[in-house]
Amino acid sequence: MTKKVTTKTIRSWKGSDHKITSLTAYDATFGKLVDSAGIDVVLVGDSAGNVFAGHDTTIPMTMDQMIYHVSSVRRGVSRALLVADMPFGSYQSSDEKGMENAIRFMKEAGAEAVKLEGGKRITGLVKKLTESGIPVMGHLGLTPQSINEFGGYHTQATSEITAERLIDDAQALQHAGVFSLVLEKIPAALAKKVTETISIPTIGIGAGPACDGQVLVIYDMLGLYDEIEPKFLRRYANLADDVRSALGRYIDDVQSGDFPNEDESY
Repeated sequence: MTKKVTTKTIRSWKGSDHKITSLTAYDATFGKLVDSAGIDVVLVGDSAGNVFAGHDTTIPMTMDQMIYHVSSVRRGVSRALLVADMPFGSYQSSDEKGMENAIRFMKEAGAEAVKLEGGKRITGLVKKLTESGIPVMGHLGLTPQSINEFGGYHTQATSEITAERLIDDAQALQHAGVFSLVLEKIPAALAKKVTETISIPTIGIGAGPACDGQVLVIYDMLGLYDEIEPKFLRRYANLADDVRSALGRYIDDVQSGDFPNEDESY
């Protein structure tokens, strides 16, 4: 059996020939498929709010909903590192609330790390979590929980000032103890600079090829969620078309009386 991936493993791949692979999952079935394929990091993202629950943003997702998704994925994952997304409202109001909710993910859902969005403003919480034995993955650039502040899903850190601010945030998060850092929808040159500046692995999504790894939303890369087409997305399948075709054949077979046939009856 392939060796279990831990936060120590992820750190060891910094700057190595091994590019970290990460995908989201929201249920046990996809968790098992992703894990058995050899993906390194399974992220139970609050993107479930979009692709699973049908919301326009990730903001409506609650702790109880995320606990359900993480615990479901946990039952399908054995090798990959399982990371839980801390949803909006679960840590912004106080470090104490953030600690309480992160502990819930570890105790109730079996998460092995949590992911937080934000820079210097969350370093106090990051330090408290890591000192308590809860590994933290950071997230900078386009942070979906701040979508109302950004005014849309635009590329972030495109000016010299905002780019320097992002680098400062990355260094602050590293100093606070994060074991890795997601960089979302920022210029490739900036992602390369961040990756070369910090000693923890970077995992990109719309941040170019220089990061130490890449992450995508599984419903996007499989073509199941086809309502958006961001530039950074590569679709490795078009399963929505396959599903629609299968559904159409099922309807036809039922209507014609072909299903179930004699071999499919008791």
